[in-house]
Amino acid sequence: MAAVWIILAVILLRLLLKRAPKFITLLLWGLVGIRLICPFSFESFLSIIPSAQLINPNIIAYSTDKVVDTGVPAINRKINFFLYSSDALNPLQIIISIISIIWIAGIICMLTVAIVSFLRLRRKVAMTAPYKDNILLCDAVKSPFILGIFRPKIYLPSAMSEEQISSVLAHEKAHLLRKDNWWKPLAYFILALHWFNPLCWIGYMLLCKDIELACDEKVIKKLSFEEK
Repeated sequence: MAAVWIILAVILLRLLLKRAPKFITLLLWGLVGIRLICPFSFESFLSIIPSAQLINPNIIAYSTDKVVDTGVPAINRKINFFLYSSDALNPLQIIISIISIIWIAGIICMLTVAIVSFLRLRRKVAMTAPYKDNILLCDAVKSPFILGIFRPKIYLPSAMSEEQISSVLAHEKAHLLRKDNWWKPLAYFILALHWFNPLCWIGYMLLCKDIELACDEKVIKKLSFEEK
């Protein structure tokens, strides 16, 4: 829930910082990523949510401790009394068990899609011609991209002219300098963990767009007026 507020804040700031350097927006998305993978929160009277932990994780172990702590004692008493008003199994435990299975299944599907897409792409670009260094030309490629994390390679369409290749390589090399071939898979992994959250999908799409704009910005800064 804390991450939801941060995503909304970054989307708003992104609109207000249109003329600011794009790396600032990427830093903001970095804060979102940290919040999404950070397993704990900080309790403060300034927080939107009074309690750092709304639901006690011990409920999964079928603990008899209070399971809901909203930060408001009166509400806590009402909810916890309802949950433990009978000897029957806590309904919240049943719901969490079911949701947990659905959540894990979603993560497996997301990661499976990523692996299958990677393998298909590797098969598609199996036939290539070396251009220079880590740059390859391929007839099956329609637009330039980088493939690989530890040994990244730049794939270019074979039909590209030398003038086009020069501009495109500047952009793709900016990706490598910024380690985007690491950051984008990490962002996708975080999305896989939060696949159920529509705002995370929106955030991921905006992040990918901002990464491209940041690379363009980095390249353009080094060009002359005519080259721009």
